[in-house]
Amino acid sequence: MKADNPTALLKRFAPDLEKTSKLGVAWIIFCVLLVLLGIFALITQITRGHIVTGMRDNVVWGIYIVNFIFFMGISYAGALISGTLHLFRSDWRKPIIRMAEFLTIFSLLIGPLYIMLCVGRLDKLHYLVIFGRIQSPITWDVIAISTDIIGCFLFLYLALLRDFARLRDYPDLKVAKWRKKLYRWLAIYWKDTPEQRRRLERSTDIMAGMVIAIAIIVYSVLAWIFSVTLQPGWHSTIFGPYFVIAAVYSGTAVLIVIMWIYRKIYKLEDLITRKHFVNIGVVMLVLGAFFGYFTFSEYLTKWYGSEKNDEQLISILFDRYYWLFLFSNYAGVLVPLIVVGLPKLRTIRWITLAAVVVIVALWINRYLIVVPTLETPYLPVQDARDAWVHYRGTWVEWVLTIGGIGSLCLFFTIGSKMVPIIPLSVVEDDKKID
Repeated sequence: MKADNPTALLKRFAPDLEKTSKLGVAWIIFCVLLVLLGIFALITQITRGHIVTGMRDNVVWGIYIVNFIFFMGISYAGALISGTLHLFRSDWRKPIIRMAEFLTIFSLLIGPLYIMLCVGRLDKLHYLVIFGRIQSPITWDVIAISTDIIGCFLFLYLALLRDFARLRDYPDLKVAKWRKKLYRWLAIYWKDTPEQRRRLERSTDIMAGMVIAIAIIVYSVLAWIFSVTLQPGWHSTIFGPYFVIAAVYSGTAVLIVIMWIYRKIYKLEDLITRKHFVNIGVVMLVLGAFFGYFTFSEYLTKWYGSEKNDEQLISILFDRYYWLFLFSNYAGVLVPLIVVGLPKLRTIRWITLAAVVVIVALWINRYLIVVPTLETPYLPVQDARDAWVHYRGTWVEWVLTIGGIGSLCLFFTIGSKMVPIIPLSVVEDDKKID
């Protein structure tokens, strides 16, 4: 079966779109159970209050804000990767571009929910919109994230439009009537005329450029929430580019893991080859080098300057968080550099394992940015309970974290059941567009 034939691809994916295997049903039930478990933890937190979390007066942010930064980061990485691959029109992008697009949208839907979990009075959440002050970085973030969601949804819809039309017009697709109506409604009046193709291509190019710019701006705004404060460890001019590089770095690793999973599940060895893993792995290597440089610069200047509060923070990192610090900032940088840098280790399995290390390391990196800093107040806390000074995540926070991961897996599963995970439209001859 030729990989560059849209009809052949549709026939190949049709059985997966039409029905779900027993293993697939079990997987969906498992993901739903994780989400329901998260909902139970959320109800527990709402009914009993934030006392069920590890957040206190001193450490007001914890795992929730770490998850927020992480999910928003991989969403922006997905936007940058999908937008860049579209604009450069590299042939090897075709099988993986939809995975990057899905990663953008699905993580963008989950990330903002975690910051809401930090709010004690959700019933007054709308006040942030009604009475928000433009001088507040939190208001900047609300505006930026809202803009990003709208832009990314438009970009995804434009990317899916021709596939919706093909699913609408494919006579042998045996799906429920409501899905046929949905494809017909989403495909609108697409007839695949030369004029429509030109307009769609121009619109997609514009949106690709916009989502790239928005992703950089929005994650910089997220970094400024930290850096515009005078808190030791956060007040840094390097946080903007540091956060952007870390976001794309972690998102690239997540994309590699997603590629490996779909390659195994749908047996896409002929479409997603070693070349794709090596190319994305090289991107991960370059980003890892940049991330290592920014990390070294950030901590070197703090340590060498020997400013009292920064010195106290560095002391905590090398004492209480020593092993986490080593894993995050050494293994998280060196492992992908070694694996991708050495040709003998540049295999699909090793690149995927390196990506898993990067994902864990970058989550820990966000944790080390948030928690130890809040445990290092300007005024020393004396004669206080250990739980008031030091942060430890509770089962509620961890269960809600697992619920978020389950939601991401569920969204990807549903998305790949609605449309083929390999775009049908991008395998068409690019010469059709004048």
